[in-house]
Amino acid sequence: MKKYLFVDLDDTLFQTPKKCPAETALEPAAYLKDGAACSFTTPRQRAFLDFARRDMTLIPATARNADAFGRVGLPFSSYAVLDYGGVVLQPGGALDAGWLDLMRGDMHTALPGLREAMRVIDDFQLSLGRPARARLIEDYATPFYIVIKDHEADAARLAEIERQVLAPWIAGPGADYFIHRNGNNLAVLPQTLNKARAVAYLRAELEAEHGPILSFGMGDSRSDARFMAACDYAIVPNGTQLAALTVAAL
Repeated sequence: MKKYLFVDLDDTLFQTPKKCPAETALEPAAYLKDGAACSFTTPRQRAFLDFARRDMTLIPATARNADAFGRVGLPFSSYAVLDYGGVVLQPGGALDAGWLDLMRGDMHTALPGLREAMRVIDDFQLSLGRPARARLIEDYATPFYIVIKDHEADAARLAEIERQVLAPWIAGPGADYFIHRNGNNLAVLPQTLNKARAVAYLRAELEAEHGPILSFGMGDSRSDARFMAACDYAIVPNGTQLAALTVAAL
């Protein structure tokens, strides 16, 4: 039986140096547009990758868009899930056009709500004199979600936006959307955009080709739990948001 690991990237297989201050022997894993290394693997992460690759095929399931995924230095040879599930790449890197066509229809329906969420966030920020504004994230000429980062990386300000602005909006006119917050990253996504949907699609594709498969899901954040639950087994890195909500909370 073939084995597949659907795996998140940032803060799961690698992270920025400030998130691993006690670690030594870091090695570059992802790069900025100017070529500077920005994310690194620890020795334990590299040992896990070696272990996983011996008997599993790794399939990234990431929020990164195609450009950011292209700046990841780790080798992957199978499918890839990008943009929170909005884009699927086939082995070799070709776009799965059929999947994107399906998602474009759903994202067209979701776009007015995303613009409304941007408006309520920006109005709140403006009322407090804060410079950070929400951005609409697009890839392959398709809008997928919105994101806001605090200009001083103050997570408490993002929590305030979530609590005072977005939570009431989600409870009312924004019921078809959900919030993802982890570190200095606050995003609003349509319910139709999620990694779990793309993972389920790929599982069906792989089973049609190979018969029954054994699947593992691995991720660090609360939003990753959805695609991990679509797999046979879940792997949670210690010290992450998802670990704090699950195993560390027991």
